[in-house]
Amino acid sequence: MALQRKQIPSPNYSSRGGTKVRLIVIHTAQGATTIESLGNYFANPSSQVSSHVGADDKAGVIGEYVKRPDKAWTQGNANPHCVSIELCAFAEWSASEWQKHPNMLANCAAWIAEEAAHFGIPITKLTPSQVTSASGVCQHADLDAYGQDHWDCGGGFPIDEVLEMARGGGEEMEVGYPDEFWAWANWYLTTNRDPDERPAGVPKEIPDAWWEGQKEVEMISKRFGMTAGERDWIDWVAEGKEGPRPNVPQTIPSRWWDDNEWAVKRS
Repeated sequence: MALQRKQIPSPNYSSRGGTKVRLIVIHTAQGATTIESLGNYFANPSSQVSSHVGADDKAGVIGEYVKRPDKAWTQGNANPHCVSIELCAFAEWSASEWQKHPNMLANCAAWIAEEAAHFGIPITKLTPSQVTSASGVCQHADLDAYGQDHWDCGGGFPIDEVLEMARGGGEEMEVGYPDEFWAWANWYLTTNRDPDERPAGVPKEIPDAWWEGQKEVEMISKRFGMTAGERDWIDWVAEGKEGPRPNVPQTIPSRWWDDNEWAVKRS
């Protein structure tokens, strides 16, 4: 399911000036312990700070303070390139303390998945040397001087675990690609890929997330091309040969075994 976004608008935002979003950045709030108290802070014009969203321990709910198209004010010179989340947590937390907040970590992962799908950003952990040019996910600390030299989310933050959860997908990961992705995927899979007929709006460099999505479309299309008997047999094998064997040939065609390898990976 997609996250529920509780709207608490902040006046502290501005235009991106046409800059492309390529960074998903994770922060710790260092004070606010709920998305509501964080939203109240961002709602004060005198604070002069904001973030796109915030997450606390409420399962499946995040606060939304600045809309995606706009620039939030939370990471200095990097702001135009970023979409950001503030976790209602502290950079001082140990690894064991972070594990006491599974809902917050799950909310963060789900939000990363949604933003990655929306912007076509790969769910790849960036190093400080990569953040000025690459696309991916990082913590505030990874921005260094580019993001005002903060140290959140701290050494205990389980970023690898969070990114692995984000890669697990969900509703937004499967259906949340932009229209340009679907135009490109259709062109890539069904035409001779004439550069002169490349769909409008498709970026020159295809994001890694789009390639993964294209593989998904290709595999699903492959399944539609199978016979009913082949699909029944694949499902039976993938489920551990539970129940009676489907009415299929005694000698399974080699192509079916190739397709079954794909199906087992998908199961």
